[in-house]
Amino acid sequence: MLKVIQSPSKYIQGPGALSHIGQYTKMLADHVFVIADNFVMSLIGDAVSKSLEEHAVTSHFEIFNGECSRGEIKRLSDISASNQCQAVIGIGGGKTLDTAKAIAHACRLPVIISPTIASTDAPTSALSVLYTELGEFDGYLLYPQNPNIVLMDTRIIAKAPVRLLVAGMGDALATYFEARANSAAHKPTMAGGATSNTGLALAKLCYDTLLAEGYKAKLAVEAGVSTPAVENIIEANTYLSGIGFESAGLAAAHAIHNGFTVLEECHHLYHGEKVAFGTLAQLMLENSPNEELETVLDFCVQVGLPVTLEQLGLRDSEKLHQKIMEVAKASCAEGETIHNMPFKVTPEQVYAAIMAADRMGMDWLY
Repeated sequence: MLKVIQSPSKYIQGPGALSHIGQYTKMLADHVFVIADNFVMSLIGDAVSKSLEEHAVTSHFEIFNGECSRGEIKRLSDISASNQCQAVIGIGGGKTLDTAKAIAHACRLPVIISPTIASTDAPTSALSVLYTELGEFDGYLLYPQNPNIVLMDTRIIAKAPVRLLVAGMGDALATYFEARANSAAHKPTMAGGATSNTGLALAKLCYDTLLAEGYKAKLAVEAGVSTPAVENIIEANTYLSGIGFESAGLAAAHAIHNGFTVLEECHHLYHGEKVAFGTLAQLMLENSPNEELETVLDFCVQVGLPVTLEQLGLRDSEKLHQKIMEVAKASCAEGETIHNMPFKVTPEQVYAAIMAADRMGMDWLY
């Protein structure tokens, strides 16, 4: 199997980066389609429009309705096509960015991705995660190339709610452990090849950065400021995690996240919050050493990621065991990334891992 590493053509990060979006857009197009949700549009719409105008780029702005679904992708693609746009700009959170990538692919246009939060590793990847209109996981769309430009304005990201940055740490936390498992199993990655040493090294650097900088970054964002720790965590959450998962592989943690999307009680959670618990469950599946489990638990508790089912919104009830088995079965569906583990995984094993992770989390907390 060939080794494949893929990444965005250009990654730009720093305070005030969004004010330069016109300069970078001009490299790709003269007329662009810009999407953002209502809140983000009100936050940055004028600044983006001004920057585009300064570089003689005309634009059509459209509101994203909030769910990266097939219907929303079709609606916005039709609008982009009818306005004869030459590129797509997505500004906002992961679902907005994934939708922008899907529109660009459907319309065969270049895409510029500008996150206002660092809550997932979606920005750099050549894929979109699809959901139903009700918010349940629906599948992946894979693209032949990564975004043309990823632009991270750390001043804006540092002023977003701290929970979003922490959720990004939860998503990034899985990167190394899934890459390690995928590599051991010799399974293909999302990039379509074997895990490379480079991909695995970036995934490990992502994990090491989280441990070294995560707590400091959380405190800085709580104060509404960007520090070197915040800059490092934004890079870890976005670039290191993005290249790491895509070029080194996914495994059980994200599949277990997908399983939890079937439960309505978990719909209020961010992607990375569920992935963090999925990481603990994966480590239980692997029977990881106590020292590794304790390091991960300590990190999660320190930054505020969930380590128990109760923290995920699941109270102990007569139906709890039935619900967790539903999660376990969905995690093991055909085509799920849990089958990239270096051993066969059954729903019964996933159920046991989730319940054991919950018990260990409770013991760690109390």
